[in-house]
Amino acid sequence: MIRQAQTEWEVHTRGRGFHELTPEVEYFVKESGIRSGLLTLHLMHTSASLLVQENADPDVRTDLESFFRRLVVDGDRLFVHTTEGPDDMPAHIRAALTTVSVTIPIREGGPALGTWQGIYLWEHRTSPHRRKIVAHVMGE
Repeated sequence: MIRQAQTEWEVHTRGRGFHELTPEVEYFVKESGIRSGLLTLHLMHTSASLLVQENADPDVRTDLESFFRRLVVDGDRLFVHTTEGPDDMPAHIRAALTTVSVTIPIREGGPALGTWQGIYLWEHRTSPHRRKIVAHVMGE
């Protein structure tokens, strides 16, 4: 019989950078009792993103941030939308280039992640924010 569970988290970020969610996600899936199925995570914001990325070497996250800092420059005169400051539109572009939802298979009662994979909220704004994430699991 197919079952499902849903929850919502609020994550307090420290500003631009990565916040690992893997432990919270693993706990939620375990507590749901679902052994096989699908997990969907959705970030309810337009200036941050979710991603599955390497969690062994922090240099990977440093390099991703450096690349995006060069690709989408804060304060670029190209941008008209600057309502909340010079990082406002660049944060929206970063989120558009990445994603706000991820789907991960559930296998043996946990997210089916590779050896070096972790689940991250990537804050694209330079100041701290409160971000809401909805998690949904479905399976048996």
